[in-house]
Amino acid sequence: MRRKDREVTNLEDILSILDKAKILHLGLFDGEFPYVVPLHYGYEYKDESLVFYMHCAGEGHKLDLIRSNPRACIELECDVELVSGDQIPCQYGSTYASLIGRGISEKLRDKEEKCKALSLLMNHQTGKAFEINEKMASTVEVIKVVVNEFSAKSRKKPNDNVNLAG
Repeated sequence: MRRKDREVTNLEDILSILDKAKILHLGLFDGEFPYVVPLHYGYEYKDESLVFYMHCAGEGHKLDLIRSNPRACIELECDVELVSGDQIPCQYGSTYASLIGRGISEKLRDKEEKCKALSLLMNHQTGKAFEINEKMASTVEVIKVVVNEFSAKSRKKPNDNVNLAG
């Protein structure tokens, strides 16, 4: 990471970024060009890995790409706000907190894990606990991405006392 002063290493701060963000950008291999799609997600921290869950239709380009190459990249951000440079264009910037990671994707087949994943997704997106049953889960597919390599960054407002620099 080039900007070590913006690196976030504290696990609580990293999980806070994941809690605040609502959209995950999933990057997959698609021939000569990457394929990136924004998705709602749920997650859990398990066995020192970040495990992300996203739902999708029963067939489509994402699932075709995952079948052909399960390697994936994820990116998400929150707290994005313009920082004014007033009359000097080069002084403009942005505050943010972000996470990027690499992992292995798969379509979930286990019905119990699929129900749990959808419950995590709904809780993350709405803040409400939902009990998802097999009948409900059967209407969608769930993509799971286990991320073992990740890094997080943050640039806060100069007057913000929150320290996400770990």
